[in-house]
Amino acid sequence: MLLRIILPVLLVATIAACSNSGKGNAGFCDTACLNDTIKFIKEDHKLKPYVYISAKNCNADSIIWSYAGKGVNKKMGLEDLLNNKVKLNKNFIKVNIFDTSHAWVMFNDCLTGRGYVLKLPFASDKTIERKSSGINNLDPKFKIEDGLVAYTDRGNIFVRDMATDKQAMMTFGKNLETDYDALHKTIDSVKISRNKIWVKVKINGEWKELQKEISLQ
Repeated sequence: MLLRIILPVLLVATIAACSNSGKGNAGFCDTACLNDTIKFIKEDHKLKPYVYISAKNCNADSIIWSYAGKGVNKKMGLEDLLNNKVKLNKNFIKVNIFDTSHAWVMFNDCLTGRGYVLKLPFASDKTIERKSSGINNLDPKFKIEDGLVAYTDRGNIFVRDMATDKQAMMTFGKNLETDYDALHKTIDSVKISRNKIWVKVKINGEWKELQKEISLQ
């Protein structure tokens, strides 16, 4: 059976509480066998742009995206795309599709809780963007305004508007020893809007609260 998730403007997989059946260090979500292709379709657009995540041997296997009339699917194996194996749960994936321009895909690995962010262009001459340090609001300690995507590079937090690609950032003042597979050891929580970034972060062994007024540009 194919799972179809449809909302009128942006397509978002709902978040559900998960029990842990995996053996990761975070136990972020249930690692039960994934059998079905997960489908995200923008039904209110005449060309029905879509993103699929296919399954194989109980795991997410490939990501596929296109739209009606394009004549060809773009497809990549997730492990090749991420340079890492991930264990996915359909309730911890979000996809926002912007007509036939691009789609943002956000998910967290169930074993570690590590956040991933992908920007998938529909045009053949555009390149995929991938971040393996996503700060996704699939994690209940990360509060991020709808329509924004966030990630870190150990020294900063970056915020981008999904539709316009306007962005802003806030620095921690130094590079931090950050394990993205255990992000909460360094970044406890965030609250991010289009006007402000707030973060509780461990710097020099002490938890500090930093904030900055921002303007996306």
